[in-house]
Amino acid sequence: MEKNKHVIEIKIEGKEWNDCLDKAFKKKNKEIKIDGFRKGSAPKDLYIKKFGIESLYMDAVDTAVEPAYKKMLEDNKLIPVIEPSLDVKSINENEVVFEFTVITAPEIKLGEYTNLKVKKEKVSVSKEEIQEEIKQLSTKYAEIIVKEEGEVESGDTAVIDFKGYVDGVELEGGNGENYPLEIGSNTFIPGFESGLIGATIGKELTLDLTFPDNYTKELANKDVKFEVVVREIKTRQLPEMNEDFFADLGFENVKTEAELNKEIEKTIIEKKEAEVEDKYIEACLAKAAENMEFTINKELLDDEVHRMIHQFEEQLKMQGLNMEQYEQFTGIDHHKLHEQMEPEAEKRIKYRYLLEAIANKENIEINDKDAEVKAEEMAKNYGISKEELLEAYGSLDIVKYDMKMHQAMEIIKAGK
Repeated sequence: MEKNKHVIEIKIEGKEWNDCLDKAFKKKNKEIKIDGFRKGSAPKDLYIKKFGIESLYMDAVDTAVEPAYKKMLEDNKLIPVIEPSLDVKSINENEVVFEFTVITAPEIKLGEYTNLKVKKEKVSVSKEEIQEEIKQLSTKYAEIIVKEEGEVESGDTAVIDFKGYVDGVELEGGNGENYPLEIGSNTFIPGFESGLIGATIGKELTLDLTFPDNYTKELANKDVKFEVVVREIKTRQLPEMNEDFFADLGFENVKTEAELNKEIEKTIIEKKEAEVEDKYIEACLAKAAENMEFTINKELLDDEVHRMIHQFEEQLKMQGLNMEQYEQFTGIDHHKLHEQMEPEAEKRIKYRYLLEAIANKENIEINDKDAEVKAEEMAKNYGISKEELLEAYGSLDIVKYDMKMHQAMEIIKAGK
């Protein structure tokens, strides 16, 4: 058995157990009616004769388990890191025997964590990247206009009528009217959108295509003929590079395109530096974790996965979905989801205990004053009061814990 897994039996007997049974009886007696007595007034011996003492056991266990658990932790000087499991080993009118399985912090033997020789990538930005970013921003602010004449081009939206035929028979669901199709969106099967390039308004087209092999079983690899008429062509008119456009982008002080390029370059660099920093931190943690000796209990892993699944459920709720719908859409049930999340859960556990071990070894301590200052700073960034932040966090101790973990991470990074 792992050193941090403790299986301990606690027996509750005599007067202590009898008091629990009495409390259970008083609760049950208020809920049932025995002929000749008002609710709650029937004598205990009569209740037991009618319903049996076994009917009191579950409520009595509920009363007994909390003090038993507290006593077990105090007697054995244990600090659990996850919710302990409980098994009722035996129960009768004289006693109850609980078996608690308690998981404490795992034993960790730190390896090298300050001389990891992890290199951070250098950040650079090309002119092409700057122009592509400006192009993307321009597209966001583009005005959609109708082409009075001209041809369908890549990036245009062609409003079309279409009908599909397979083996000379009209394809069910393969037709539409006034359908807006963005050319290049790859919404339709290969060849359809490219086949519209060069088409003019009112022109009738015939597209002889083949369904891809990964299409539905009934249509995969089958030939299909589409008759298409372009009813309207819409295109994006990009905004002019002027001060109004720069202001729309949030650059109030930018006056020229050259100044815009500099601001965009700065934005891209900041984004890349954040990404590089995240990759660097991940690489440092992975290397330091690789150097330590550490065994993860199945119970610890399951607990972390369950926490992640709960977070995932909350994310689904924000999208208006639940787990049942997710399973229907993806075919991924709870068991598969658990398996998929295990590698990430294992990594999270390793990194958490790695940082805790480093914080302890380096004697990192956070005082209340520094934590209060940090809480004020965080609250300001979130636009809420310090009290609201602490309520969301749970307590000032959690702010102190996060600060300790951050300082431990800085020690790893500083070691290079």
